[in-house]
Order: sequence, then structure tokens, then C-alpha cells
Amino acid sequence: MPATTVPRRVLAVVAALPLLALAACGYGSQARTDDTAKIAAGAEKTDGLDSVRIGYFGNLTHATALVGMEKGFFQKELGATRVRPAVFNAGPSEIEALDSGSLDIGWIGPSPAVNGYVKSGGKSLRIIGGSASGGVKLVVDPEKIKSLDDVRGKRIATPQLGNTQDVAFLDWAAGRGWKVDAQSGKGDVTVVRTDNRITPDAFRSGSVDGAWVPEPTASRLVAEGGRVLLDESSLWPDGKFVITNIVVSQRFLKQHPKAVEAVLRGSVAANKWINAHPDEARTAANRQLAEDSGAALPAAVLDRAWTSIRFTDDPLASTLGTEAEHAVRAGLLEKPDLKGIYDLTILNKVLDADGASTVGDAGLGTS
Repeated sequence: MPATTVPRRVLAVVAALPLLALAACGYGSQARTDDTAKIAAGAEKTDGLDSVRIGYFGNLTHATALVGMEKGFFQKELGATRVRPAVFNAGPSEIEALDSGSLDIGWIGPSPAVNGYVKSGGKSLRIIGGSASGGVKLVVDPEKIKSLDDVRGKRIATPQLGNTQDVAFLDWAAGRGWKVDAQSGKGDVTVVRTDNRITPDAFRSGSVDGAWVPEPTASRLVAEGGRVLLDESSLWPDGKFVITNIVVSQRFLKQHPKAVEAVLRGSVAANKWINAHPDEARTAANRQLAEDSGAALPAAVLDRAWTSIRFTDDPLASTLGTEAEHAVRAGLLEKPDLKGIYDLTILNKVLDADGASTVGDAGLGTS
């Protein structure tokens, strides 16, 4: 497919995102060997691979991956091919790992996936499945902000320049007629790009008046006295919008389709188990968070956060296109050609074999 033309200032933004992650988000990942996963006796390697490298974030919107790791769903499907997990702090660093060949498959938000695809001229990745919807809120200091109109003139945190929540907030503000310079964050409302890990401290100190953030950061702010002013789900038809996708490098997809299928079987099994056992799944996700980060979420934060996320194999492809339009309107992206960003062939094969309904790509598939 022809490469998408992207203006220089947008390329500069995309190129700068990994540096922002380095400065503010602890750039890179925490790779670890999942030596605790049990490999069944007599199991064989998948596609002859010694390992498959799987990336995800340490937050609840990536709970499919968290549960898949903790309950061994991925390892079971991969047989004697060892799962090699890597925990990332930012989308751009995960895309960079995918592009460099140091990561094979990853759970990631829609904006980094779109940016990675566009920046590579459609050659870097494919979205091969969905994972989660929802779990994003605008939480504010109730003493300073009592209504949506009161957000004007205030300082609102988002996780990172050009990330999924940043784009959503900029689009929401524009929809209210407010003008904000996307790159500087200055305007009728001030956007303060802040790592999710330190946003609660910034909120507590009063350096920001609120934040448009994913879970569990939103619930952490509520625990600090914040109030949910808006749930992003209320802005979408049927309350559904993609917050986490599954992506794979095109090279790995072409060379190792059986391994990709195995991981997708594990993902479908994880989502099925999560939806059938929500209480146990919440606990399993928290155990994996504790293993990855050294600290579990407090029960009050975990319980509140978990209820706002919906786990689904459907990538909700039409909402990805809408989110890309939001980035265009915000001035962070020239209208992209996303044709070919999805390849749901293997996912639909897995879903059909499981007796589940297949999913669509909203005309953005490879065929």
C-alpha cells in the first residue's frame, strides 16, 4: 500500500514520544522470563520457536494479558515454546520494540498502534484482535470543578502527548468550542502531560485540577478525594470504544502464524474466563500486577476500577477510525490511510472454532 503522507511537525511529535517516555515514564520495559509457567510434559514447540515475546502494560485495561500470564493461558497454548513477557510503561516504547524485532506480540492502546502504522507507511504492524473497552474517566477536584463548564481555565493531566487519552481530551475540549494548542497544551484549558504513576501526587499537591486517565489511575484519584465528572464511555454509541488492542509485527505474523494463533487462543480463553469469573479474574490480574511491579492495588481502588472495563475479543474497529479522526482534528495527525491495519483472519478462525461470533474490521482489513 502507498505510504501515508504525514506533516513534518507530526513526525516530530511521533519521533519525540519515545524521548518523552524516557524523561517522564521510565522509558523502556521490564523484561522477565516467565519461569514459573508450567510446560506440560510431552509438549512440543509451536512453529519450532524457543520463545514468543509478549508485551503489555501494568494496568487494568491490559487485564487480558495480565490474566493470560497469571493463569497460564498463553503458555498452555504455546506448548513447549516459552512465554517471554515484557512490561512497558509507554506505547511508543512498545512500538519501538516491535519495530526493532525485540518484541513479537503486544497489548497496546489505539493511538500508539495508529501512530506506529502510519509512521512506517503501513509496514510495521497489524492489529489482530481486541482486548478491552472503556475504563477511562475525567476525574476532578470537586472543590475547584463542579461542572463540565468549570473545566475551562483549569489544568488537566493526560498521560502523554499524543497518547489515546490525550487525543480524547483534546477532541472533547474542541467539541465544547475551546481552543488548545495540541503540542504545547496551552489554551482555554491547560493540558499537563503527566506519567500516570505520578498523576495522583500531582493531583494531591494541587498542581493539576483533574485528569483524563485510564484505570486504575482514575480510581487512585478518587481515593485521593477526586470526583468522576465524566466517563468517556458516555461519549460513545452503546458505551463501547477500544482502549486496548493486540498487535503483532508483520514479519512475525508472516513467519509464525501458528504461534500467533496460539497466543490468540490464549487471549480468547483469558477473556472468556474473565467474563465468567469476574471476581477471581480481578484477583488474578492484581496478583500479576504485584509480580510485575512489586505492589498490588488496594482493594478499594481495584474494585472501583474493575467495574468500568469491559473485556472483549472484538477490536471495535469502527471506533479506531473515529479515534484517528479525533487525532486529525486535534492537529496531531494528517488524515491517515488505515486500510490494512487489521488482519482478523486468525482471530475469526479461533472464535469460530470456539463457537463464538466472528468480528469485523470496519473496512480497514488487509483484503
